[in-house]
Amino acid sequence: MAERTLRGARLGGQSFEDERGIEFAARQQVGYRCQLGHDFEITMSVEADIPAIWECPRCGGEALSTAGILPEEKAEKPVRTHWDMLLERRSESELEDILKERLELLRGGEIGPAHLHRPAGKKRKAATGA
Repeated sequence: MAERTLRGARLGGQSFEDERGIEFAARQQVGYRCQLGHDFEITMSVEADIPAIWECPRCGGEALSTAGILPEEKAEKPVRTHWDMLLERRSESELEDILKERLELLRGGEIGPAHLHRPAGKKRKAATGA
């Protein structure tokens, strides 16, 4: 087993290939500046889409491109409330009918919490002890 081990090779990602004859991709330096005034450059491919915002390596804040590239404005959706979603499924007249129906059931004692529907004959005794 010891005969098959490689001597002199490190563990990890060391390559035994040399860089002769390899043509690297065209690169460009893209500058950024954060709100605290930190300037830095990132190496990117010439073909890459340059992002308008990059994280600052010194403070972690957002840094804007010094090339004048502006971030895209995102269209924000209006907040949909429960009422808006309900109106997508039912009309207001339908909702009024459902409300009247449910109120009648609640007042009749058919639905709702049990403590609201005590029998009328059983009343609490007065605190006077009578």
